Amino acid sequence: MKKLAYLFVGMIFGIGMFKSGAASWFRIYEMFQFDSFHMYGIMGTALTIAVIATQIIKKKNIKDFSGNPIIFTPKDMSIPRYLFGGIIFGLGWALGGACPGPMFANFGAGFYSIIFAIIGALLGTWVYGLVRKYLPH
Repeated sequence: MKKLAYLFVGMIFGIGMFKSGAASWFRIYEMFQFDSFHMYGIMGTALTIAVIATQIIKKKNIKDFSGNPIIFTPKDMSIPRYLFGGIIFGLGWALGGACPGPMFANFGAGFYSIIFAIIGALLGTWVYGLVRKYLPH
């Protein structure tokens, strides 16, 4: 039953991404050209909601669906780590025309050529898994 709930939430998320324009290659292009505020507004809204939700989870000690406590592990601040990771992610986003969430929304909407970006993202994740132990964390 939980898997159906996850599938339903994922479908609602995908529909929201598509209807808001966040899955549109043209909107992403406008964002990278600084021609439109649309995508920055979507990301800013998502960030604001995530910060508020995180604070509520921490203050109320909310548990996950299985009853386990939700634990937020602090991350080490590393400018090179986030700078290089952000550059790689941004380049993939710009070249592929979508970040991971909208890629699947586009595929579900019938834009099947996005499968090349999905395969590239999966291969990149697989390569990262191979070299992770050699990278500074």
